[in-house]
Amino acid sequence: MNWEDLNWSILDRLRDGFLSGTAAHGPYWGSQDDLAHYDFTYGERIGWKWDHVLGELTRRGWNPPTGLTLDWGCGSGVALRRVLRAWPELADPGRAVRVWDHSLFARNYALERLRDEFPHTDAAPWDTTTSATLLVISHVLNELDEPGKSALARQIDQAQAVIWIEPGTSAVAGDLVSWRERLLPQFRAVYPCPHQGTCGLLAPGNERHWCHHFAVPGPGIFADSHWVKFGQRAGIDLRSLPYSALVLERADRTETAPQQSDAGRLIGRPTLHKPYARLLGCDASGVQTLTLPKRNAPQLMKRFDRPKAPRHFTWSHDQGTITQIKATLSAEE
Repeated sequence: MNWEDLNWSILDRLRDGFLSGTAAHGPYWGSQDDLAHYDFTYGERIGWKWDHVLGELTRRGWNPPTGLTLDWGCGSGVALRRVLRAWPELADPGRAVRVWDHSLFARNYALERLRDEFPHTDAAPWDTTTSATLLVISHVLNELDEPGKSALARQIDQAQAVIWIEPGTSAVAGDLVSWRERLLPQFRAVYPCPHQGTCGLLAPGNERHWCHHFAVPGPGIFADSHWVKFGQRAGIDLRSLPYSALVLERADRTETAPQQSDAGRLIGRPTLHKPYARLLGCDASGVQTLTLPKRNAPQLMKRFDRPKAPRHFTWSHDQGTITQIKATLSAEE
């Protein structure tokens, strides 16, 4: 697939289905060509979200458990390929990699791409009698009916770790929070949560907020005339890649270091003013709007509006004002 081969009637039909919600009414892939067009364009943008989350995990020193890796609801398989690029050992000879989707077209396309890029891995369709060690889930929540949710829950309950990315909309992010609450303390939250307590967004007064973050587009995208024209034609702001995510591991795993009591996470984007920044912060005390005076962190304030600015911190705050703050796990490091 290349830019000259794009068929906009295919892309328009797929996007209309995603936006209208009709994609939730059954398999929407009509051919391998549908998947190739999606994977080259919309799927690549989802891949940038995966790159962002996987980059944060690797910077934290987190490694997934080895065993059978399953991409549940694989679509074109872009999420699984990103995971295997981040941790190539998961694709070593003898390691099992499986895909499942309700569409046979999707299963076949995902396996074809997987075998092209990782020819030595044991890649095959998923046998429903087996359970995954690492479960990969991408953009499925708004397409699941109740039986589908039950099937997904069974797979999660049997997995050792889960990496899950969804759109950054308030409705889907809210659903993901509900899944988090059900799955703790059987699992511990690795990302994006800075604590293991009840999600602060469930507290009264936070109804208008939702847990979303922003990924960084691929390098050179804005200098690539093909991507610029694609964004204009598709009506997409290439600068904005909102997502919600949940990374879980079994509570008895020891790979994750204990979280600090003063660890905090920025939700969404800060609002910058000349003397201060206002941000939605998440930590063990809850989710609340915080003010960061410029005098308390002048260098950090200069970085807040950059795409790769840090979003994870250790901090102290008093009555809504951040008194001390230190960036950790910067995306620029």
